[in-house]
Amino acid sequence: MNSQPPDPPGIIRDETGAQTLLGYVVDITAQDGTARCILDIEAQHGNRHGSLHGGDTRFMTISMNTQFMAPARSGRVVATGSISGGGRSLLFAEGEVVDENGTVIATATGVYKRVREGGS
Repeated sequence: MNSQPPDPPGIIRDETGAQTLLGYVVDITAQDGTARCILDIEAQHGNRHGSLHGGDTRFMTISMNTQFMAPARSGRVVATGSISGGGRSLLFAEGEVVDENGTVIATATGVYKRVREGGS
């Protein structure tokens, strides 16, 4: 038996599998046409440094772009990434996700700034 009161209209919780897995809530109650996605950060959301993505101690995300090419409904998907360039302070990376049939599901590019330990 659920002891919590039901969410008010405009609060969307557990609507999709991804939303349930990650634990975020969508709030569309604002009257100005905006929406908010709310996530209470817990241990399972952290990276290997114990912080939410973008908070790494070695690299800081400057930009990240993802292009979704095809749906993945079942089976195994594999993500492969590589460094495509960079210099002393910036690192350029690219990646793709393919399904077990070789169909490209998504591609991505990113720019990351090297961060010295204990500093910026």
